[in-house]
Amino acid sequence: MTYTPYFIHGEDRPSRWLITCDHATNVVPPFVNGGDLGLPREDMERHIAYDVGAYEVSKHLGEMLDAPVIASNFSRLVIDPNRGDDDPTLLMKLYDGTIIPGNRHADADQREHRLQHCYRPYHAALKAMAARDNVVIISMHSFTPQLRGRPQRPWEIGILFPNGEQFSPHVVDHLKPHTQAPVGVNEPYIGYLPGDAIDTHASAHGRPNTLVELRNDLIADRQGQLIWAERLAQALPRALAASGL
Repeated sequence: MTYTPYFIHGEDRPSRWLITCDHATNVVPPFVNGGDLGLPREDMERHIAYDVGAYEVSKHLGEMLDAPVIASNFSRLVIDPNRGDDDPTLLMKLYDGTIIPGNRHADADQREHRLQHCYRPYHAALKAMAARDNVVIISMHSFTPQLRGRPQRPWEIGILFPNGEQFSPHVVDHLKPHTQAPVGVNEPYIGYLPGDAIDTHASAHGRPNTLVELRNDLIADRQGQLIWAERLAQALPRALAASGL
């Protein structure tokens, strides 16, 4: 089977929305350590390897909004497409207390090989899709309820955005009726990371955008994935209308 570094669903769908999923799968391509990073299966099924449930929510949301979806097809541990290519965390050797054996001795040549065959093709395809007229980019992610040795995270959903972004505050407002927990504003992570996918393909071009973080235990099954896709499908158009963008 020929390896492909990304998937596109509904490329010709006509709405303004573009749904992206940077950490969609836990795939290790065969040209990376023979398809094995040396981690047990239970670690490859954790949040350290991919954003659990985010790909499925992205696909459902794309259908509901009649929007195209682009998703990576390599584990974030292979190389992280949501980092700039000069970011020191681009190729992680330790993540949430777990050493990544297949990355421990990765050299510059191996890094470049992963950039060439995974990272750059994904970003080239994303760049082309983001260049559509009047596009609004929704970047879908998920987070673990608790990092090892850290407190429980109280949010069900977080909305991440840099200072001055005009669409995302309206998304926060229109999501509040859909959750009893607080909507995280730049939680559980900061809303701006120079060189990340949203910065590169949205913010740098003045395109409306937001980054959605869903707690992964809430979207671990089809029912939860559909519930949250429907909530977002209701909130996002209302937020866009309120923003006037």
